[in-house]
Amino acid sequence: MRLITADERRARLGLRHGLAKEARTGTVAEIAGDLVGLHSSDPATVYLSIRARSRPLSVPEIEHALYEERSVIRVLGMRRTIFVVPLDLAPLVVAGCAEPMAPAETRRLAKMLSESGITNEPGPWLNQVIDETLAAIRERGQAPATELSKAVPALANQMSFGEGRKWAGKVGVSTRVLFLLATDARIVRTRPRGSWISGQYRWSATEDWLGQALPRIDLDEARAELARRWLRAYGPGTITDLKWWTGWPVTAVRKAVEKIGAIQVQLSEAPGYVLPNDNEPIAEPEPWAAFLPGLDSTVMGWKERSWYLGDHGPRLFDTSGNAGPTVWWQGRVVGGWGQRATGEIAYQFLEDVGEDGRTQIETEAAALQGWMGKTTVTPRFRTPLETEIGR
Repeated sequence: MRLITADERRARLGLRHGLAKEARTGTVAEIAGDLVGLHSSDPATVYLSIRARSRPLSVPEIEHALYEERSVIRVLGMRRTIFVVPLDLAPLVVAGCAEPMAPAETRRLAKMLSESGITNEPGPWLNQVIDETLAAIRERGQAPATELSKAVPALANQMSFGEGRKWAGKVGVSTRVLFLLATDARIVRTRPRGSWISGQYRWSATEDWLGQALPRIDLDEARAELARRWLRAYGPGTITDLKWWTGWPVTAVRKAVEKIGAIQVQLSEAPGYVLPNDNEPIAEPEPWAAFLPGLDSTVMGWKERSWYLGDHGPRLFDTSGNAGPTVWWQGRVVGGWGQRATGEIAYQFLEDVGEDGRTQIETEAAALQGWMGKTTVTPRFRTPLETEIGR
């Protein structure tokens, strides 16, 4: 097996993730495709991730791709997470990651409906509510959950969960029904109510939004192609990395890796894999610095992160494994950043980067400040260092 060092992995990361200066080109769809999807659990992540990898594109240009051109859409994907993906990738993500959730989600929702006393016949009741919800969405073209709950009163019901647990609470029927409809992409999230940092999305029937439904793809084929694209963007990676990124059972991961003929290589932490035509060394990119947002696809791309994260995880991730805003130098996370109440960009180093690194990072901070203007973004998942900087 060929040994691929951490330095070579960092070089690949800089070039293939569009972070090295010579790689910062492309449209919104190309950037989303190169990363095999942009995390969208936090709305601001999409915009800040694209900004870091483009010339940079402006908020209106990104919104045009999302809502006018519609070259990218939001879909439910890996690890039950929302991703922004190009249209050619969307059917693969839905078939390989979202659709397999539907049976368990349906059973879970039926149980919650019964236990909350909403209905004694959850199957027929749920089918009717789904039909009424789809009809209401199609009638309006686009509508937020609050409007749909008025049109379909059953959606306004509240269900209890976690009785007797610390995390017990209530959830609206609308939340679970819309999630279920998103598992097979019958509906998609469209333009939010508010600015680009708002997460109060409207919903539309997918075929109305795109002019056609997404094509259906075989599960094994979808998983194999997703594994191939992940290895192209993130490889070399381990079975543990790919299992974590996809959320698949380990048997499904191994089957997909075998199906695409991946080649085993040696990494510092464990054996890893690359694509058959991707086993040659690559040239080192020019020195680069980047400010990436919380949940960015790069920092969240691997389970085993020591080769780019070092021992900085406790300061830069929350206790659930969600990454906060990070500062990068030469393929390594070297600090974190945040905003003051005034909107000022502030950052803190966690290791020495030398004079050249400090200069380039300062330049990147100024560029980010200019792009952000007066907008202040509070990450959805707060991390220790970002919270400290925000004070």
